[in-house]
Amino acid sequence: MAEFDIAAFLQTLSQRAGVYRMYAADDELLYVGKAKNLRNRVSSYFRARGLNSKTVALVSRIHHIDVTVTANEAEALLLEQTLIKQHKPPYNILLKDGKSYPFLHLSDHEFPLLAYRRGKRKKDGQYFGPYPNSGAVREALNYLQRLFLLRSCEDSYFRHRSRPCLQYEIKRCSAPCVGKISAADYQRDIQHARLFLQGKSRELIELLQQEMEQAAAQLAFERAAELRDQVEMLRRVQEKQFVDAAQGDADAWGIVEWQAIICIHRLTFRQGRLTSSQNFYPDNKAGEQLDELLVEFVSQFYLADHAVDGLPRDLIVDAAAEQMEPLLQAIQLQAQKKLNHSRGTRGSARQWLHMAAENARTGAQTKISGRQAALNKLEKVADLLTLPAVPKRIECFDISHSKGEATYASCVVYGEEEGLTKSRYRRFAIKGVAAGDDYAALEQAVTRHFTRLKEQQDLPDLLLIDGGKGQINRIADVLNSLQLQDEVAALGISKGETRKSGWEFLWEADATRPIMPDAHDEGFRLLQMVRDEAHRFAITGHRKERARSRGESGLEKLQGVGPKRRRELLLYFGSLKNMRSARREELEKVPGISKKLAAQIFAQLHGE
Repeated sequence: MAEFDIAAFLQTLSQRAGVYRMYAADDELLYVGKAKNLRNRVSSYFRARGLNSKTVALVSRIHHIDVTVTANEAEALLLEQTLIKQHKPPYNILLKDGKSYPFLHLSDHEFPLLAYRRGKRKKDGQYFGPYPNSGAVREALNYLQRLFLLRSCEDSYFRHRSRPCLQYEIKRCSAPCVGKISAADYQRDIQHARLFLQGKSRELIELLQQEMEQAAAQLAFERAAELRDQVEMLRRVQEKQFVDAAQGDADAWGIVEWQAIICIHRLTFRQGRLTSSQNFYPDNKAGEQLDELLVEFVSQFYLADHAVDGLPRDLIVDAAAEQMEPLLQAIQLQAQKKLNHSRGTRGSARQWLHMAAENARTGAQTKISGRQAALNKLEKVADLLTLPAVPKRIECFDISHSKGEATYASCVVYGEEEGLTKSRYRRFAIKGVAAGDDYAALEQAVTRHFTRLKEQQDLPDLLLIDGGKGQINRIADVLNSLQLQDEVAALGISKGETRKSGWEFLWEADATRPIMPDAHDEGFRLLQMVRDEAHRFAITGHRKERARSRGESGLEKLQGVGPKRRRELLLYFGSLKNMRSARREELEKVPGISKKLAAQIFAQLHGE
């Protein structure tokens, strides 16, 4: 830095759009960035205060900076992405090509084969996808073969059959190889499968509903039951593989930073269906703000041709219009296609943006729950609490109720093997406790749980209670009564007077003053995360129980729904269970159900 006079450099720097390249003393390219105003952007790296540690680390290595002025920000963005792809600077996020995505392939044959394919699409026929993973493809293929009885054998096997194979016997294939189905009927089934994969399954469902009604009128109840099962299977596949939301053609992006892990999630919607879901974990070596990081990542994703399923019509990104405008212009210059930008403030776009954010949060939590990360964080907990040994398992309890109704206790587990261990999660329905008595509810749940664990000799190393001095003293009495006080360390975690995250207190039994850790301590942040997970799990159980108890009445007890409307609802959904899982917009599509009545039915079904 001694040879680099930053003040003089900034005085001569242009205020036009362009690209800047930061180099180390050995001419290693450290970072490439683009700017609408080069002087303002580069100056921001050399402020006296307000820089995070990652940006400081980058700046400390800068020996000199080169700039390239461009006509506009869109051209700067194109140049930036070209340089990143060519030089792979260590402080830029680098989006690397992974393995190819899987597809479903419908072969070009008199009796087409619907099969799983990965890699280059060389074979003739029609491809559907890409899918997010091989499991999703195989599951979809399994359902489609059961629905439409399509062959699963390769052409060489198909040509040499003289009798039906086992797939025909178990009703997974219509045996076109030996003439059990005509070419015309098989093409009809292929067309049905094609329509479904293209997102036109509603046409199939309506046709099957009509046939089911006709079969019931003719007293062919077995046939009607088969058609009913087929309709329900179609609905399950549609709900599991896709999200039906009109006819959107969009990509929704979400970003979350959780415990120093950044996850960017992309949801791909084509013809109103969710066809792909991807997680990315970029390194933020330059210490950029999350919104800037997201825009940079999205730019690199599209301009470097990583969108294997093509460009969408709409980009749903929670970023300012001026941040996204250069990317939209660059795409128009490069691909000759105009994209629309939405911040997801209303309608389907808002739902999709929320889904992307939730998936990003889940991805970050999954990433951080890896074994090595778990071990490191447990070591930090031991350091924070000065424990004699690193805890191998932490269990945390929380209570949830609404004015005493449906009181539940939750127990979540964080272990050294996989972090949050959901297979060990438990909920306890609290009975015989006065409404609002959280002390007694905690005592009952911990007593029941630890009595069982003591018998199984499967005790945790640390018990965490969502509560303060009073709760932890009560739980310490429980451990004493079970003679576990020397085997299990117990700790309470309570929010301070501000009720803000990072200002919690840690309480040991019989302590007069709490432990007040540094808000950035990694062990403390792990305890916070486990407490938050226990709270979420308790709330979820409480809400499910409340909704179940309030919605126990059958379809006949729905207000505003008479015999004719009940019949239409059952014909459309097949069962009350399917109605409860449907969205309100789906209820509005049933004949005779207005928007107002759909809202009333939805509220009744969900106990609202």
